[in-house]
Amino acid sequence: MTSSIVVVGSLNMDLVMRMARAPIGGETVPGLDFAMLPGGKGANQAVACARMGANVIMVGRVGIDPNGDVLKAGLAADGVDAREVKGLASTHTGVASIWVEDDGQNRIVLAPGANGLLDPASVARANTMIDMAAMVILQLEVPIPAVQAAVDRAFAAHVPVLLNPAPATPLPESMWAKIDILVLNESEATAYAGRDVVDPNSAAEAGGMLRARGPDRVLVTLGAQGVVVVDGAGARHFPAKKVKAIDTTAAGDTFIGAVATALTEGESLDDAVALGQAASALCVTRRGAQTSIPYRRQLASLSPT
Repeated sequence: MTSSIVVVGSLNMDLVMRMARAPIGGETVPGLDFAMLPGGKGANQAVACARMGANVIMVGRVGIDPNGDVLKAGLAADGVDAREVKGLASTHTGVASIWVEDDGQNRIVLAPGANGLLDPASVARANTMIDMAAMVILQLEVPIPAVQAAVDRAFAAHVPVLLNPAPATPLPESMWAKIDILVLNESEATAYAGRDVVDPNSAAEAGGMLRARGPDRVLVTLGAQGVVVVDGAGARHFPAKKVKAIDTTAAGDTFIGAVATALTEGESLDDAVALGQAASALCVTRRGAQTSIPYRRQLASLSPT
């Protein structure tokens, strides 16, 4: 049986409002349109892996409510095994309020709901799945103890761990050495490295600092400036594909799903990054989170640059 990628993380219903520009304090601006769409970094990354061709298991929590039902049905429609996405009667499904400006930039506020109740015991229910996984992917929209439990279990089973530390949250020092692949954007890299990350050079410097804490490979995503990879071969920059971005909401999640899938297929890190960049480039030309994540067969429509 082909090994699966296990994603431990968040599931949210995204309340997406598009606007010409975001309001400042005390100001009201008109919205251009509104949609309710499935999201959450964990679920987005699970869907991205599935659409790139991976077998995927999702571990998370939702409320026993219509939003939770929609999110679980969406995962199933993409072939994601959602048996370990359990409904909790004590709270609501996670909700994200997302403002998307005309230039594609977004601002997000989370009400975690059931995501905040994912705990080590919840993760332990999936221990056998983690032990047999090709890779475990985690983010930080769920409590750190749950993340720690998944990292510890994967490390003990010699299963590679990809951590996307978003939103940036202090990590237990013992966790760093158990991370194989660290993928983070410029704001997260700035927070963890303690210095501004604004371009490829500063990303390479920050990536080197973070790699010294334990991760084998560090990938710093820079939006339109591309990606900087820092590993045992040093630092190198991969320029971004040139596209007209209209919504960057799930770009990072799409990149992670594609990179993880390619690595579990035995591809080199550089080739995995190339696939991730192609997938995220197509993603940002569409609106929404999971609705914008492409299927692998669609990547051929992109030009080489």
